[in-house]
Amino acid sequence: MELVFRDDAYIRACDAIVESAGDDRIRLDRTVFYPTGGGQPGDTGRLTLADGRALEVINTVKGEHLEDVVHVVAEGSDLPAPGTAVTTEIDWDRRHRHMRMHTTLHVICALIDAEITGASVGAEKSRIDLNWPEPDRTKDELTAELARIVAEDRPVVPSWITDEELDARPELIRTMSIQPPRGIGRVRLLEIEGIDLQPCGGTHVSRTGELGQVVISKIENKGKQNRRVSVVLLD
Repeated sequence: MELVFRDDAYIRACDAIVESAGDDRIRLDRTVFYPTGGGQPGDTGRLTLADGRALEVINTVKGEHLEDVVHVVAEGSDLPAPGTAVTTEIDWDRRHRHMRMHTTLHVICALIDAEITGASVGAEKSRIDLNWPEPDRTKDELTAELARIVAEDRPVVPSWITDEELDARPELIRTMSIQPPRGIGRVRLLEIEGIDLQPCGGTHVSRTGELGQVVISKIENKGKQNRRVSVVLLD
């Protein structure tokens, strides 16, 4: 399957062919839909057939292997037959907010010298959990640092590294319990120029200036060493 979103997160629609359909799930030969993973929700949107009929995609999930994406449609939908041509189109407003949020979490974990213990991306609010027993910044200080990086409008650039290269650079992995997905011989990296570089397969904005008004809403104690940093979008 061609993962169009992986090469360009800004592509909102593409033509595709149905490869299989059943149990309210559809597989295509290519897609712009991002599947749930890395704390980021799967895309929603629609598949439009040549006759104008549209199927609402209510979720997107990973299939049996790393590059298998499954489009989940409403229960009881009239599924297209294999070989049917469709146009895939994501709910762009929702996806773009996920892109902004996911990139913001990368900035936050770069500002805080601590390993990541968990994360969740949402369209309105998100959070990142860190092994950060003694916080050395307040939420207002972190918000000010975020605003500075937004104003600097730094490039956000994806690249690739081989499995062997990643093994030789273990410091790139910031998560304590989750390893980057492997299985195709290479791993995708995300670099925020001068700030952060780590493995990530999610969708992101192309510059930090696109993050907009992001605010740290609270820092919570979630255990002896674990702290939860919550962020909201104000625009």
